[in-house]
Amino acid sequence: MSHFNESFLNDNGTHDSNAVLMELDKGLRSAKQGIQCEAIVRFPRLFEKYPFPILINSSFIKLAEFFVSGSNLLRFWVLRVCQQSENHLDKILNIDNFVRRIFMVMHSNDPVARALLLRTLGAVSRVIPEKPQVHHAIRRALDSHDTVEVEAAIYASSCFAAQSSSFAISMCAKISDMIESLQVPVPMKLLLIPVLRHMHHDANTAAMVSKLCLDLLPKYPAQSFVVAIINTLTQLSSRTLVGVPGQLNVLIDFMQDLRTPVRIQVLRSFNELAGKESVNAWPKPAIGSLIDKFNLCTTGAEQFLFLSILLKLSDCPLTCQELLREHRDAILSLCNECISKLDDYTTATQAMAVLSALVAFGLKNQTTQVDDILIMVNLHMEGLLLCTARRAECTRDLRRVLAFGIRITQSDASFGAGFIEMVTNTLGDDVDYPAANSQLICEALVGLCEHFQLRKYAFTLSEDLEDDTAMEIDEPITQKVNPMMARLPIILHKLNKLADNDEQPEQHLRTMEILSALVCQTTMGCYLPQLVVQCFEKCIERVNCWTLYRIARTASRYGHHYVAADIYTKIAQVVISDHMHYFLVALSQISQAECILNYGLEYTYMRENYAVNADNVAPQPLLPLMRRLEMASNLYQQALASMRACSSPQHPCSFQLDYLKIRGQFLQTLHLAVTVKNAQVIVPPPAIAGSLAQNSRDYLQKFGHVTNQLRKLVKALKICEETYARLYKSSFDADHVTLEFLEVAEFQCALFSHIIESICYATPPEPPVFLTTGNHPETRFFAASCQRMEQMQRNLPDEPPNAKSISNRHLDVIIALIEIMTMTPLCLPRHFFQILQSTQIKLSVSPQPRSATEPVIVQSGSNLVIKVEGVLQHISKQQKHFRRVDSVQLSLTSQLMTPRPINELIKSPINDTVTLNQIVKPQRDFLSGSFLLPISSGGQFQVTLETFVIDERGITWCTGPKSSMVVRVLDDPSKPTAPVVPSTSQAVGQPRRF
Repeated sequence: MSHFNESFLNDNGTHDSNAVLMELDKGLRSAKQGIQCEAIVRFPRLFEKYPFPILINSSFIKLAEFFVSGSNLLRFWVLRVCQQSENHLDKILNIDNFVRRIFMVMHSNDPVARALLLRTLGAVSRVIPEKPQVHHAIRRALDSHDTVEVEAAIYASSCFAAQSSSFAISMCAKISDMIESLQVPVPMKLLLIPVLRHMHHDANTAAMVSKLCLDLLPKYPAQSFVVAIINTLTQLSSRTLVGVPGQLNVLIDFMQDLRTPVRIQVLRSFNELAGKESVNAWPKPAIGSLIDKFNLCTTGAEQFLFLSILLKLSDCPLTCQELLREHRDAILSLCNECISKLDDYTTATQAMAVLSALVAFGLKNQTTQVDDILIMVNLHMEGLLLCTARRAECTRDLRRVLAFGIRITQSDASFGAGFIEMVTNTLGDDVDYPAANSQLICEALVGLCEHFQLRKYAFTLSEDLEDDTAMEIDEPITQKVNPMMARLPIILHKLNKLADNDEQPEQHLRTMEILSALVCQTTMGCYLPQLVVQCFEKCIERVNCWTLYRIARTASRYGHHYVAADIYTKIAQVVISDHMHYFLVALSQISQAECILNYGLEYTYMRENYAVNADNVAPQPLLPLMRRLEMASNLYQQALASMRACSSPQHPCSFQLDYLKIRGQFLQTLHLAVTVKNAQVIVPPPAIAGSLAQNSRDYLQKFGHVTNQLRKLVKALKICEETYARLYKSSFDADHVTLEFLEVAEFQCALFSHIIESICYATPPEPPVFLTTGNHPETRFFAASCQRMEQMQRNLPDEPPNAKSISNRHLDVIIALIEIMTMTPLCLPRHFFQILQSTQIKLSVSPQPRSATEPVIVQSGSNLVIKVEGVLQHISKQQKHFRRVDSVQLSLTSQLMTPRPINELIKSPINDTVTLNQIVKPQRDFLSGSFLLPISSGGQFQVTLETFVIDERGITWCTGPKSSMVVRVLDDPSKPTAPVVPSTSQAVGQPRRF
């Protein structure tokens, strides 16, 4: 390994972009060609790390010099850099200079050098689409006698035709002449035909190209030509949409071709035209004509492609309705024929996917009866599930069967109950399924359980109140019985069987994690039975620490904090990293606090005396409510300190810290509410309460101390609500479950505040609107507690506004509401444990001071120009982002730090705070903006730049970053100095102290 390579690879990020660029420049100027090539291939990594226009522009100018003076090997690697740096081509500030330098190679006598130049020009065609000299060079290169140069010209023609309408129109005739010419060899014609797919910029040109391709079909009946022409016509039609009906007729005619590759290309073309963009252009007779051609598909691959077309047509509501009404019998017949072929499970699962899509659409819209299709699905689903689960090569087919079974379950609960029984029976069979298939079955059960949440509460509130004030809480109207509870013994048997296995491969550990998540999700809101606890204890003894942490994380997410606290406490003692130790300690303290809130028992007491009766009902709380809140608040403060200890600049744990602060603040607010209840007996209204209420015109002041305390409680709850809203706005990268959880938590604070306002104010405001009932199990469970709070509000006495009172019954309702909130198990949001996507903005603000302690100097009477450049960095652990950045709002605030002279304030009052806003749209993850900041003469100013992200739906997120600097304006020497305004800390009329 060379010295240059070692120094570059050992770069730990501490060097700036100029230092890295100097290292690359040293490699480029080396006498060894290998080191030069090594330096060139490092440029894409440099662009990704420092994607700023000045650096990219200078780098491409350097590469252009080596492209001209170097060998063909160096030119080849420069071409690769241009192809890999497509996102950064827009940042080349002097693109004309770059093109002018590399274009000098066109005058070389080496055809390989000219071919590399043409390919390089094609790679950068997006930023130079309308260069006449480049267009002319490509036309001349097409007439070359060298094959390499002609192929490179064809590649460049394809690139420029996709970007430039003028080039596409001008080259249409040239390419058609070359295709029809007898002097052009056949392989070259096959390369020229795909260029025509870009001739869609003009309607007349597209029609002319379509006519040309249709004329070529009878002239060139060879298989390769027919496949290329059909593919080109399909792509051209999908972009213009006008030629879709005609292209469908052409494809239907070629379905009768006896050559299998041609039929496969025809089916692929049908599949492309069935996309969302062009499916609406299908005429009605085309679908019937297509279905009639199914008998022409002789192989399994052709039948699979044919069913893929029907599946895409089922995604569109218009065509799916037509399939159900006009072609139901034909589709049932062909799907039954495909499913009956037990030797081809891929085609059979695709037919099941078509039937499932039709059933899901019919059940969702309720416009067409799909009972016969549902009967066929039930008839074949179990057999197909068993056959695919037993074969390791059918993992993908099993995934499709389970996915479409879940899709039907979303629309039909009765089918879902039977499907759960079918899947659990498959899991419980004494058959050694492949590990991947077992994981898929367990994951499908978790997905099915999300649609059957058991809304059962393991606590009652009427026993904690007196008989004369007993309050009954109605069960939610949408009561559902979870069929997974009846299958829980089978799941526990499978989990125990995996735990008893002495050899635990990685696949079995993953299956145990999924089954543990299924058990936690099934028993959410219930006190865990003894069998479940024993099963978890057996798993804890057999698996490694990482698997234990994942099980505990799942238990925390579904509210089983006793299991989570036990696991966190054990693995916190064996980790070797201090950061992980404090993180696990914080999680253990959170779980212990929630155990105290939910069960009224300390964690140590529960661990020693964990037992349930036959009905699996939780024991009665041993600790009073105030004691529970005190102990939980103390544990949350300890967890906050532990979380601070585990944070670092690389992993700041900002969301976790903010969430723990809000949770601790909310528990302290509930403690204040219980204090108000206890103080009502201790602090009665004073004797002058009536006169005070009359003087203040506040009727409720006659109840004395309790009124003021309740209003103080309302303010504290509103602060909690605002804090949850700020945390929501700052969580741009959070998943949908976390955002929904924060939304429900904010509503809970608003609802509790509104209920107390209706007690302590004569005219309370309008109640808050509940925007979501929960789309996920943990958020549905959280939202159900809010619904119970709304029902509890009905127990308040119905009194007119002028005769309101604050009695024991009002405060009993408040205590009952607190019991609901504390005894509902808290499901920690997923973003607390996992960051599935990360979006960061790196800013470069100029001017910058020479050092961090020095201000930026500005001459008096001039404005300050601030230029902002930024780069968006996206990191996602999944295929699809939760939300993307559409634009960025830059907010610049300037505030005077030093006081102004008195004479300036007397002449004209000046606003010393200036706020400027600008919305910029990132281009290829790069953004730039500039501000002209008006700064008056004299003094120092604090200039702060704050960044807000706007997503594709127009929602503004407070994500940061935030940058600030001090600007000092030099005093004008021509103006006399004046005394300054005394500071607010100095009293007027008192002597100054020295």
